[in-house]
Amino acid sequence: MNLLPRFLLLLLALLPAAPLLAAEKVKVVTVARGLVNPWSVAFLPDGRFLVTERPGRLRIVDKDGTLGPPVGGLPPVAASGQCGLLEVLPDPKFADTGIVYWSYAEPAPAGESGNSTAVARGRLSGNTLTEVRTIFRQQPKVASNAHCGGRLAFARDGRLFVTLGDRFSRKDDAQTLDNHHGKIVRIEADGAVPADNPFVGRAGALPEIWSLGHRNVQGAAIHPATGELWASEHGPQGGDEINVAEPGRNYGWPLVTYGRNYGTGTRIGEEGPKAGYEQPLKHWVPTSIAPSGLAFVTSDRYPAWKGSLLVGALRGESLWRLTLDGRKVTGEERLLANLRERIRDVRQGPDGWIYLVTDSADGRILRLER
Repeated sequence: MNLLPRFLLLLLALLPAAPLLAAEKVKVVTVARGLVNPWSVAFLPDGRFLVTERPGRLRIVDKDGTLGPPVGGLPPVAASGQCGLLEVLPDPKFADTGIVYWSYAEPAPAGESGNSTAVARGRLSGNTLTEVRTIFRQQPKVASNAHCGGRLAFARDGRLFVTLGDRFSRKDDAQTLDNHHGKIVRIEADGAVPADNPFVGRAGALPEIWSLGHRNVQGAAIHPATGELWASEHGPQGGDEINVAEPGRNYGWPLVTYGRNYGTGTRIGEEGPKAGYEQPLKHWVPTSIAPSGLAFVTSDRYPAWKGSLLVGALRGESLWRLTLDGRKVTGEERLLANLRERIRDVRQGPDGWIYLVTDSADGRILRLER
């Protein structure tokens, strides 16, 4: 009796099933296209979209996908490499205030070199921003076009979280409190420092700092039940992370990390766990997926996804769905890999649909429908 077919059947039975959810139950609908390296999408009360393009343009996109002309009133943007115009986020009370916030790479003043991640706010009037004011500037400015971070998230109490990269060349700064490199900061909506920030009053520490030891946080979302800030962080060669960013905590980079040096694969610092440093809730090794936008699914439109965390992936060119039990990641599913698109942002819209932004020279806003 030939046992080979039976062996092959047994082998196939043991292989993990391919994720079918995206192919069978999710329809990918193009809402808009023709955007140049879009970075962030947000929603206006009338159903239109605000979208940033990394080269330095903010656009209003109509519900039918028509791209508006660039919004006027933006300050100068240092657009190069990974940096440029980054996040856009309406004020939680936008319907009353008309105020929007955005993060961007701010060039140094004339005659000086370098740039840093900054946050500005202004009032959207028609297609123009007025009353524009920069409310936060990363210190110090450096000559770098990498690791700008730039995600924004409003906490339940109205304070604003800002994620800041280590600028690549300044990774050791992530472990010291006299700079904003490799940090998450928390500010008031007008840029003031909250009195209960963890390092307020500590000699030599910048008072905006919320947490330290980060490499390049490019995803941020507030947990809908707990109000905690969850963040996705780029490792180097491997070592991408999902963390809950808690006040005063140290997330290790570059002393404690699962990432390795590019090319050589040699160790950077040491792997955790290690006392005094936070362990990621989830990390990817040995290959990086380059996680970006985050969104918790609370919508009834996706019964099987409700309670999951969605993670956009740039290098991984896919959408990851993580199932959760509290802070424990209980499962993962890779979705939409057939698109072969760098997914930069992930949002759940006011209509309950999930929206994605793809990072390319012909970037799209996508809606996932069932």
